[in-house]
This record gives sequence, structure tokens and C-alpha cells, in this order.
Amino acid sequence: MSAALLPRGKRPAFRVVHELPQRLRLSGVHLRDPNLDLAYLEATLAALPGVVSVRLNRRACSVVVRYDGQPENRERILLLLENIPAEAYLPRPDRSDPLSLPTVVSQALAAASTPWQPPTVKAPLSWLLGLPILKEGAATLLDRGVKVEVLDAAAVGFSLLRGDYATANAIVALLGMGGWLEQWTEQQSDALLRNLLRPQVETVWVEREAREQAIPFDELRVGDIVICGPGELVPVDGVVADGEAALNQSSITGESLPVHVAPGDDVLSGAVVEDGRLRIAARNVGRETSMARIGRFLENSLRHQSESQKHSDRLADQLVPVTFGLGLGLFALTRDVRRAASVLTVDYSCAIKLAAPVAVKSGMYAAGHCGVLLKGGQALDRLARVDTMVFDKTGTLTRGDLHVTDLVPLTGSNGQALEPDELLALAAGAEEHYGHPVARAVVAEARERGLTLPPISQVDFIVAHGVSAFVQGEQVLVGSRHFLEDDEGVDCSAVEHSGAGLRHEGKSLLYVARSGRLVGVIALRDELRPEAAQALAELKQRGVERVVMLTGDHRETARAIAGQLGCVDELHWELKPEDKAALVRRLQEEGRVLAFAGDGVNDAPALLSADVGVCMPGGADLARESAQVVLLQDDLRTLVVARDIAEQNRRVLSRSFRAAVGGNSAILLLAALGKLSPVASALLHNAGTLAILGYAARSGGKRPGSALELDKEYNPGEPF
Repeated sequence: MSAALLPRGKRPAFRVVHELPQRLRLSGVHLRDPNLDLAYLEATLAALPGVVSVRLNRRACSVVVRYDGQPENRERILLLLENIPAEAYLPRPDRSDPLSLPTVVSQALAAASTPWQPPTVKAPLSWLLGLPILKEGAATLLDRGVKVEVLDAAAVGFSLLRGDYATANAIVALLGMGGWLEQWTEQQSDALLRNLLRPQVETVWVEREAREQAIPFDELRVGDIVICGPGELVPVDGVVADGEAALNQSSITGESLPVHVAPGDDVLSGAVVEDGRLRIAARNVGRETSMARIGRFLENSLRHQSESQKHSDRLADQLVPVTFGLGLGLFALTRDVRRAASVLTVDYSCAIKLAAPVAVKSGMYAAGHCGVLLKGGQALDRLARVDTMVFDKTGTLTRGDLHVTDLVPLTGSNGQALEPDELLALAAGAEEHYGHPVARAVVAEARERGLTLPPISQVDFIVAHGVSAFVQGEQVLVGSRHFLEDDEGVDCSAVEHSGAGLRHEGKSLLYVARSGRLVGVIALRDELRPEAAQALAELKQRGVERVVMLTGDHRETARAIAGQLGCVDELHWELKPEDKAALVRRLQEEGRVLAFAGDGVNDAPALLSADVGVCMPGGADLARESAQVVLLQDDLRTLVVARDIAEQNRRVLSRSFRAAVGGNSAILLLAALGKLSPVASALLHNAGTLAILGYAARSGGKRPGSALELDKEYNPGEPF
């Protein structure tokens, strides 16, 4: 590490032990810290620019990083290791690393050959095989109290002390094989998710040939100037060339507070622009950056347990001292070391604690194939308990695919009015980079008519209100009547009568002003999703007691949509983003477990406030980052699938818990009665644990029946 990065006199936490042009091997004692989450640290390192792969070994205190060989990226790697973020440390120590497969095979061969070994070899070899377990048990007892490792060490220690080397070696081999199989099961469930959790960026805005243009993500090149506005995901690693913004980097660093960036600052792919606009010179593009986000996102979404998992873990930890006390008590009463060792090989913790993450990951995998991205155990747990669903209308209950129906230019003070195409081009130019469905509809209509959009500068997006921009030195405002009239002081009374008529037809209105004067109104119509009524009805059949619809539209438009749905219990109209979040909090204060479904930047506060945030597939990047559930198919019935998978996961966890407690209690009873040898007890315990993990993986990953019925026809209910 360069001397400039360290205070004078401070020794580096990691030292480079071997280096090739594109490979670093480092060593540092920090890796032995039991609180350090190696998976989290590995994913954080993988998110650095230029990093190709990362491998960590806690036992060897070793880090191997393959990267692009650039000196600045080498410095970033060293700097991160020197300043490991606090988020990388778990609130409680993690379990030690499972054995490698060659070690497990060696243990099995040693155990199998024990009866034929000469006494001069048998005793020292057995103690050598059992020493790691004994050391780990002693360390655990001193640091954390009576845990599973203490039970394992006691069972092996009792057998070694009585000279039963065959039993001791068999227990060591079974523990090693069980640990390796449990690790393999978890790795397989992790691997299932990696393709499902890949962030999707289809198109990006770049500056080429002195103009801004949208290009496919795959066509990005190093050196391109990428343009990112509010609510958009940064698709590249690069340097800010122009502009300032507040970046949400929680998906990369775990830090929830936005970070201010300015020209010259580095930005990483995966960050979300919360406010401002950036021109970024791309340094790393394509799979190199997206792959970094995959591992980081996976670890971030799975490292936090749901409440049901925490409850199971607490109970499992409480049962360990019971087993330990029973084993010691039997030994004190009977002086039968064999019976005590049989009891000590049984613990409840493994099956209970490992079944939950396996079931969660399998459920996430099944959900992904059914068109739903579930972000971890908390989303599954809460979604199963939801009793109230709140839907934002536009883009959620409706297609969000608005179409321009009417262009109403107004006569100005000079007695002249804009041509309809001029009005449309003016509005489309201001809204070209805005991701809201209304903006997309206006821009699409302008392109369909082949209109040339005017050059726009100083664009300012006012979330849920509209856009302010400058065209040839004149300020142009495009947005709701509230935005223009109440916030900007533009008189909109000239369209009072015509606007009322358009609203009665179920149309939404977009007001356009220039230099402080209203120059026209654009009417748009949105269509109800054909599957929306069916989805709401099926959610109610699955235990959702109340369906609430929110919209910023006029009352008449909102009532017309609710009437077509037929299952809306509560309706709110003309809402601002802060109103939506406040309504969510009010419902929660009433004791409701609430899910909010939306798709826009303006929905982010409500998505974060709700117990479960649900984002539609076409949602803004900020909405996708804020939500715990992301629908990957443009079909609202996939939300029904998500509910079914959450219910299924709850049942799997409950059954796995009962099987773990019941099965291990039976083995424990037989062992206490002297009906099982230590080897048989360990074998049955490990077999039972693996059977429960297999059930959790298979049943947790099973597709629900509703996923196969998404093409059924449905007739909506009575009007609202």
C-alpha cells in the first residue's frame, strides 16, 4: 500500500505477499475476526472498478484478488481492505468456515481405516483429527457460551478420553461431511439466484456527436459521456464530468444516506440519482460493472433475517444448553460415557437455522421464474402477513401506457395560438428525460408525428408535479394544474370549462406554460389493466382484507377507474407523494400490515414506509431499489403468485421447524435410553438435518398453482 494512504507510523492491516500484473494475494489477521462477514466483504471488493474475482480464506488469513492491473484500481483494493466498512461486521459472530471437500474425504478415510490401524498410530491420529473440533468448542465456550460447537467438542472429547477412537473418528467424519453438505446446499441455492438478481438496464442516455441520444446498454463504450437524471440507475463506473447530484449508494456500500457528488468525483454502477443531473465519463462498462452489483445485491438482501427466522434461531440456541445439560446429567448419574456421547451428538440448531435460508433462497428462485423478484426473508415473511394492499393507480392498476388524445392550444395575449404540433413539441422537449408515464406518452406521440424537439437547457424535475426547462431563454413549465397555478402562479382559469369536459371523459390533463402564461393543455387517456380486477379479487380470496387505491388524478377520473375494478374498498384522489406516504403511515397506525404497489420516483416514500413495497416491472430505478418485491412480468397477477410463494414459504418453515424439533427429540430420547450408539446417533442426526434441508429446498422452490393459471379469463365485479 502506498505510504500516502496511511498515517505516519501506522502498519497496514493487510500486506501483499505475492503479486502478478493482474493478481494480488494479501494476508491480514483481520480475517480471523469472527464478526467479519466474509461474504459481505467479498461482494464489496467485487464491486470495485476493475475487479474480476475475489477469494477469501479465513483460516489462512488470505485474500486473492484478480483485477484489470490498473494502478488506481490496485490502490482502491488496498484502501478498502485498510478501511473495511462497519457494515461488513455482523452483530454476532458467524459460524466457522466448513471444511473443504479434500479434508472431509481424508477424515472419512481415516475413520474407515481406524479398526485396522496399529495402536501406535490410532491414538495420535485420532487426537489429531479431533483437535480442531476440540479447539473450536473451547473457543466457543469462552466467547459465546454453550453452542453447537461445544456439543460437538464434548461428544468427540468423551470418546477420545475413554479410548473409543473408532467412535471419535466416525463422529469427526460425520460432522465434517454434514457441514460440507450443508455448505453445498446453501451454495447451490445462492447459485440459483444470481441470474435472477441481475439489475436490468436496457437503454442509457449518452452524449454523442454533440447531442443526447438513447442507445442500448450493450453498445456503451469506455469514454462515453453517460447522462443520468433523477431516479435513474448509474449504469457505469466512471468520473463525473459535469453536474452535481445526491447519489443513493445503499446497493453498493450499504450506506443509506445520499452522497453528494460533483465534477471529478468517482461514481460506481448501481448507485441511484436521487436529485440532480450528471454527465459521467464511463470508465468501466458492460458485464464488468453489472456482475459486481449481482454479488453485492445478493449478499445485502439475504444477510438480514426475517422475524420468524430470528425467532427460530433464538429457540434453537435455547435448546443447545438443554442437550448439553442432559448429556452431562446422564454422565453424572450413570457414569456411562457412551450414552452421554450419544446424547451430545444431537442438536436442534443445524436443521432449524439452516432450513430457513435454504427455503428462503429456493422460494426467491421459484418466484423469479414466476415473474417476481423477492428481496430476502423479510419480504417473504411480511408479504405472508399482509392484510391491506394499497395501489397507486397510474402504471399499477392501469397500464401506465398513456396516449395523447387531445391537444388544446390557447390564444395568447397577442391574439395568436401555437399550432397543436408546436404545443406537443414544446412539452415533449421539456419532458424528454423524465421517466414518468405522462412524460413517456407525450414524447412517444411527438416521435410518432415526426416532430423535431426544441433544444432544452436547465431542466429541473419536480417530483409528482412537473418539469421546468428553458427553451431559447424562455421558461417552460409542464405539469399538473396544482404545479402551474398554485406553485408557479400561472393562471389556468381559461381551460376551466374545456378541462372539466375532458375529465368527465376519463382523461388526465397536462398543462403547458411559457414565460408565465398558459399556452395549452394536453389530454391523455390511460387504460385499465385487463387482469387488474382478477388480481384484486384473488388477493382478497387469499386473506387481503382491504384494497385501497391512490391517485393524483381528479376525483371523476379516479371514481371511473375504481368502478371498473369492482374490488376497491377505499379511494383517495388528487394526492401528492407526501400524501401517499402519510396515508400509508395512518393505515399502519391502525394496526394493519400493509403492502404498497407503485412504479414511479414519486412512489419511493410510500414504498419505503410500507411493510412491503411492490414495484411494477417498468418502474423507475429508484422505485425498484426502494421496493422489497419487484414484479418482473407486466402482469399484476404475479403479485398473487408472490403472495402464494410467501404463504408457501411460511408453511415450509413451520413444517421444517416441527420436523427438526420432533425428529431430534426422538433421537435424543433413544440416545438417553441407551438405545443408540454415538455413531448411530450422529448418523441419524445428520441424516435428519439433510432430509429437512432437502425438503426446504424442494418445497420452498416449488411453483405455486396460481403461477400456472395466469392465462384464465376473468370477469370484473360490480362497479365501484
